[in-house]
Amino acid sequence: MTSLFAAGVLDPAELLKAGGFILLLVIVFAESGLLIGFFLPGDSLLFVAGMVAAGTFADAFPKAGDVSFGVPLWVLLASIFVAAFLGDQVGYAFGRKVGPALFRKEDSKLFKKAYVDKAQSFFEHHGPRAIILARFVPVVRTFCPIVAGVGHMEYRTFVRFNIIGALLWGVGVTLLGYFLGSIPLVRDNIEIALLVVVAVSLGPVAFEFVRHRRQAKSAAAPTES
Repeated sequence: MTSLFAAGVLDPAELLKAGGFILLLVIVFAESGLLIGFFLPGDSLLFVAGMVAAGTFADAFPKAGDVSFGVPLWVLLASIFVAAFLGDQVGYAFGRKVGPALFRKEDSKLFKKAYVDKAQSFFEHHGPRAIILARFVPVVRTFCPIVAGVGHMEYRTFVRFNIIGALLWGVGVTLLGYFLGSIPLVRDNIEIALLVVVAVSLGPVAFEFVRHRRQAKSAAAPTES
C-alpha cells in the first residue's frame, strides 16, 4: 500500500490508523471546500473507512493493524455526510466573501490558479449539477463550491445540490467500502481496488459528458440539414 501512495499521495490506511474517526471527518470537511484540502485522498479514504466499519480493515492492511471508529455505521455515515455538506457550505461562503480576488491570487506552494480555472470551467460546463459531479473529481471537488460562491450561485439551489452530492459521495463511497471490502478478491487486492474506486467515481462525470455531447449533436443536426 505504501508503494502506491509514495508519489505524494497520502496513504488512507495510515491516516485512519493515526487519527481515526476525528481525522476522517476533518479530511472530508477540508477536501470538500477548503483551499488546503485539494491534495487529500477523499475517495480512497472513504472506501477504506467503510472497510473499518465492516471490520475488514486489518485483513486488507495487516501491517497497519486493526482500526476501529467505535461508533455504529449509521453514526459514521451521518457524520461523514455532515462533514461533507458543511465543507462545501464553507467553500461557498468563502467564495462569496473573497470574490474575484481569488482569481487574481498568485500561485504558491498550496495554491495554483489553474485549479480555480479548472473548477470554473467545470462549473460553467455543467451548471448547478457541477456541485454533485465535482464530488467525484479530485481537486475540482475542493474548488467547485468556492467557484459557485464567487459566481453568486443562488443559495437555495446550491444547498439542494450540495445535499445530494454529500449523500452520493460521502455516504455512497463509504458504503461501497463497507460491502465490497469484505469480498476476498477486493480485500486481497486492495491497491488495485482503490484505483478502481477512484476510476469508477469518475463515472457520473463521464456519463454527463457523453449525455452533453449527444445533446449537442442532436441540436446541431437540424441546422446541418
